[in-house]
Amino acid sequence: MRAILSKPVFIGVLAVVVVAVGAGLFWFQPWKLWVDETVREELPAAAQTPATPPSKDPAAKPSTPSTPAPGPSTLATGKLISHEHSTSGTVKIVRLADGTHTLRLENLDTSNGPDLRVWVTDAPVKKGEAGWHVFDDGKYVSLGKLKGNKGDQNYPLPDDFKLEQYTSVSIWCDRFDVSFGAAELSRV
Repeated sequence: MRAILSKPVFIGVLAVVVVAVGAGLFWFQPWKLWVDETVREELPAAAQTPATPPSKDPAAKPSTPSTPAPGPSTLATGKLISHEHSTSGTVKIVRLADGTHTLRLENLDTSNGPDLRVWVTDAPVKKGEAGWHVFDDGKYVSLGKLKGNKGDQNYPLPDDFKLEQYTSVSIWCDRFDVSFGAAELSRV
């Protein structure tokens, strides 16, 4: 047995197995199946304009209080459906009081996985189909890495984002080109 363990072929095979197992663990990240990341973000508030301090000049007219900025308004919404992994929650596209737009995921519940992204896309949501290659042929905007696989979270939309060009949102695994779940957007 000692003669076999010291042979260069055995050492070479052992080295290949160790490298293959290490690469597989890095690529698939199987521990994420048992680790949930919960995010609890509030909807961003618009920056408040500071109140003008009262003038020390006795002849100055009292200032009128500024009117508060209008609150956020929902422009589109959708319910997440499952594709490759069980996924649920609500998607909203919200215009904030300062005029910026954000995509909000509420009550998100999906599997964790490697390299998950939030995509806004022009592809239709295909119900009852597996998530392989359903959104990678159309136009999309990646809003970045998914912050957590559970909870409420916000993703700022680019300034040049045009809602009329996009019809759906996907929780997309960029590593394996698969949709974990998606929502069709309905204008409000």
